[in-house]
Amino acid sequence: MTQPFTLADLERVIAERSSASPDDSWTAKLIAKGPARVAKKLGEEAVETVIAALENDRQALIGESADLLYHLLVLLRARGVLVQDVLDELERRRAQSGVSEKAARGDA
Repeated sequence: MTQPFTLADLERVIAERSSASPDDSWTAKLIAKGPARVAKKLGEEAVETVIAALENDRQALIGESADLLYHLLVLLRARGVLVQDVLDELERRRAQSGVSEKAARGDA
């Protein structure tokens, strides 16, 4: 039985592909355009994910969510942030409720 594909696996794939030639790799091409372009692409994918959710289109939601996660990890790579850094922050936040955490930040 094969192991499930994880965010760590995706992070490794992105790391490998980011060092390829931009002529051969979408990941390398995207990173070469800079973090602002990657962030814009992430925003586009976020909107497409929301639309798929609102339309109650399960397959589109799965596909757009995959695009969203991929582009998020590319942006993290472009900014030198590891998935583990994000997971560590989520773990830190797990110690308190979301309501308490938002109140501590002053969010409504």
